[in-house]
Amino acid sequence: MPRGLASLTADLPVWAAPMDGGPSTPALVQAAARAGGLGFLAGGDRSPADLAAQIAEVRASGVDFGVNLFAHNPIPVTSHAYRGYVHALILEAERYGVDLTVELEPANEDDDAWSDKTDLLLEVPVPLVSFTFGLPHPDTVRALQGTGSLVAQTVTSPAEALAAAETGADLLIVQAPAAVGHSATFTPDRPLTPIDLPDLVSDVRHTVPLPVIATGGIATPADTAAALRAGAHAAMVGTLLLRTHESGASTPHKAALVDPAFTDTTLTRVFTGRPARALRNRFTDTFERSAPLGYPALHHLTSRLRKAATAAHDTDLMPLWAGTGHRRARDEPAAQTLTRLAAGL
Repeated sequence: MPRGLASLTADLPVWAAPMDGGPSTPALVQAAARAGGLGFLAGGDRSPADLAAQIAEVRASGVDFGVNLFAHNPIPVTSHAYRGYVHALILEAERYGVDLTVELEPANEDDDAWSDKTDLLLEVPVPLVSFTFGLPHPDTVRALQGTGSLVAQTVTSPAEALAAAETGADLLIVQAPAAVGHSATFTPDRPLTPIDLPDLVSDVRHTVPLPVIATGGIATPADTAAALRAGAHAAMVGTLLLRTHESGASTPHKAALVDPAFTDTTLTRVFTGRPARALRNRFTDTFERSAPLGYPALHHLTSRLRKAATAAHDTDLMPLWAGTGHRRARDEPAAQTLTRLAAGL
């Protein structure tokens, strides 16, 4: 067991990734732990009160778990680009009675209640805290470690791994571009470098001497084995858990993952203004060229439209987050998915 991870009880080398927007339920986190792995609550885009309630629910079960937060790393958007995208979406929104003209006011550039959430984790420590999108201040890392929490940083390159090590992080979550949902890149204005997960893990391990959890493209036991051979302590899976019984993903989202009508995934900024991997649908194809970078402004702009489309089961319009291995997602208990991915190790 690498130094820094010895305090965790997880012995299954397959963990459950944090997936914001609903999939990462307390039940999914508990199922991952009871299978011998470790799961994360997704604190990003969740109110501090909701996050506190989820933490209390998982803590009461007595299992080890993690909490992931979005570190504040905004992508500013010009007023001209923002208003142009509002106008591009107005007719689409009107189909669901969503009035986007109210969004023509200055874009919402909030910090996802950063202080309230970090204060919560200092007051109610959890075994592991991870950060995505950017770096917390080293003082924040030290404060969390002072409560007994391990701190993990999600990175997408050796350069980001070096920066994470300088904050004092205990371990790295190394994310390849094949991952479901948002890329953790610190520089979302730059194209992601195509690279397979084992190669990325190897590159990071040769750069920074910190334990690594590998994620992005884990779809088979062979993928898990390859990540571990490259130097990862564990593999972390997201997409394959989306259809499990404990997942909070919506019914149309679960169905779309195995629907023959959806053939490809794409890295898109149309929903949130940050690159995120989803199934290609009419919305991604129609608006990719007109969508500017701009997070969290675009995330807030499209929020009501996304919720309306999901409620209507409109898979042409809603975000269908999916990694490249989505066809292998099964309708089964999460423990079966996790243990299958560890088979033969």
